[in-house]
Amino acid sequence: MNIGEASRLSGLPAKTIRYYEEVGLIKPTRANNGYRDYRDRDVHVLRFLQRSRSLGFSIAEARKLLSLYGDENRHREDVRRLVTRRIGEIDRKIADLNSLKRALATLTDQCEGGDSPDCPILEEIAGERVE
Repeated sequence: MNIGEASRLSGLPAKTIRYYEEVGLIKPTRANNGYRDYRDRDVHVLRFLQRSRSLGFSIAEARKLLSLYGDENRHREDVRRLVTRRIGEIDRKIADLNSLKRALATLTDQCEGGDSPDCPILEEIAGERVE
């Protein structure tokens, strides 16, 4: 099948599929005319990659997951360890976002609004605020 059909079946844009080929995540065969020729297995791999990326895994992590998926001698602990690391990264990002939210809420609380041009939020962002 051509890249358009692989794109339709996998739910990934053709540009992403070409990128995955460029970085070695998939390797479609080439037809006699030189065009990429995707097989059902390629589409399955593309769906796997799409799902792993939608779960927030990096390209390197998706590559590792794909490698583990194809390894009949894998240990589930290897997969679990990778996912546990990812959960830790998500927890750190959530903590960072909560800290950012608290900082913005504090700034918002310090701004009474209204028509005055003085703005404590802009002064804080500009580093001009003196308390």
